[in-house]
Amino acid sequence: MGWDYTITGFVVGFIIGLTGVGGGSLMTPILVIGFGIKPAIAVGTDLLYAAVTKSGGVFVHHGRGNVDWRIVGLLACGSIPATFTSLYLLRYLEQAGIDYDRLITVMLSIALILTSAVLLGKNRLYRLSRNEQFDAVRTLHRRARTPMTVMAGAIIGLLVTLSSVGAGALGAAILFFLYPRRKPITIIGTDLAHAVPITAIAGLGHAELGTVNFMLLLSLLSGSLPGIWLGSHAGTRLPDGIVRPILAVMLFSVGIRMVV
Repeated sequence: MGWDYTITGFVVGFIIGLTGVGGGSLMTPILVIGFGIKPAIAVGTDLLYAAVTKSGGVFVHHGRGNVDWRIVGLLACGSIPATFTSLYLLRYLEQAGIDYDRLITVMLSIALILTSAVLLGKNRLYRLSRNEQFDAVRTLHRRARTPMTVMAGAIIGLLVTLSSVGAGALGAAILFFLYPRRKPITIIGTDLAHAVPITAIAGLGHAELGTVNFMLLLSLLSGSLPGIWLGSHAGTRLPDGIVRPILAVMLFSVGIRMVV
């Protein structure tokens, strides 16, 4: 693998460290559109890439008490079965001789467009979730929060396995809506703690399917790990009001581009 993959890993890692957003949503489209890598291999490789790069953050958040493991467990009740079901679907399609790259491309497009919408509407969604004057919101929080958390986990598991996108901004947005009284740092830590095992399981499943390029993975990690460290120490993070609209427009454009 050439230095271009290492440089790409460094740039994406630097963006993650500097802004806290954009990792999973950026890497797979870059691999598919920028380098012409097959969607299935790009997704499988990015899943293990995400599992490794995010794992350190879980230990930090757990040590600081920023992880609600009950919520992680509820999410996992939905996401783990959905992940294995999605992997079984890919295995079935492979054994049937059906190329599932198109399915992965469509799922990646959907995940990117949903993520862009969440990034743009994050504040409005958060305000709505805290306003329990609406009967639907009040009922959701008091009666349906547990099953909705499990269902959210299932949706995340499906999207992550088939697109490698969904365990970051999208997962956090769902948790913010379902648990508006939790501290933002707790939501972030909980979402991260759920993302690592799901991306690891899905990534290992893709490896078993033969859709992980380990040399590519090592090249990306050799650049991204120092990139994340440097970005996180580069100074004050960019204003969220600037980063989110730019990233949202970019992800929406890439999602439409991949559909077309």
